[in-house]
Amino acid sequence: MANLNIRIDDTLKSQAEVIFSELGISLSAATTMFLKQVVRYNGIPFELRVDPFYSAENMSRLLTSKERMEQNGGTVHELIEVDND
Repeated sequence: MANLNIRIDDTLKSQAEVIFSELGISLSAATTMFLKQVVRYNGIPFELRVDPFYSAENMSRLLTSKERMEQNGGTVHELIEVDND
């Protein structure tokens, strides 16, 4: 078995490890998967992504909306009918 030593930015490595962790794989496993697919398809044949709903940008928007709702005293969406019985 061979070792592969590569130099990458610390931040990039950390960001990638977070995504791979969410996908349930290690950085080493992801690298092996990538290389096997490159050889099999003679190019880059796939994309792995985390659900964009959980992106930092969307989470920020949701938090802002939640805070605005709480500041205005609202807890129920206007379109949702609530039976007060």
